[in-house]
Amino acid sequence: MTTGIRVAVIDDHPLFREGVTRSLSEMDGFEIVAEGSSRDDAIRIAEELRPDVMLLDISMPGGGLNAIPLILQVAASQKIVILTVSEANEDVAAALRDGAKGYILKGIGARALAEVIRTVASGESYVAPTLSAKLLTGRLFDPGPAKSDLVSALTPREQEVLHLVAAGMSNKQIARKLDLHEKTVKHHMTQIMAKLNVANRTEAAMVLRDALELAPPQSMKD
Repeated sequence: MTTGIRVAVIDDHPLFREGVTRSLSEMDGFEIVAEGSSRDDAIRIAEELRPDVMLLDISMPGGGLNAIPLILQVAASQKIVILTVSEANEDVAAALRDGAKGYILKGIGARALAEVIRTVASGESYVAPTLSAKLLTGRLFDPGPAKSDLVSALTPREQEVLHLVAAGMSNKQIARKLDLHEKTVKHHMTQIMAKLNVANRTEAAMVLRDALELAPPQSMKD
């Protein structure tokens, strides 16, 4: 029997925390390995237990945003998903810049939450669609004028993948659309992020968006 995705839930509201853990425990494929209620709990759990995915609230003793870089100092590969009520632009931007792999709101349903956890556990990132729209329209990330020029330096295939990422497709969906192996798409994404000097898919999409605004359409074609 295979072990499910190992999840830790860090939230200082006991009823909410218990509801999340109960919902996930009742689904196949998940194992709750720890619960906590503070920044210090999150750091200790990451260091000692190394869960596959950590669900982390922002508003709690010590601060969830403050916890992210400290967690990654003791467990560099820890996948963190922010689960919060905060839709503040600065909170979304700070969480993603500091290394969180996901950002979702507490109104999410149990099945949708489970799917987000699976997505992040597989190595992809996820931001709630309403917040993704804010990222793209609010310029939370400032890629700088030089980065927009870098898009034209991508290979034609890399540009094609980047456009599909910006359209909201996952690696699996891109692989199906382009008739590629998913590992090949992941390789392209690694190359794209390195060439654009960005940390995640959202930032890569922002660079493309700015490039399309600043450059004539012809210059972006293969």
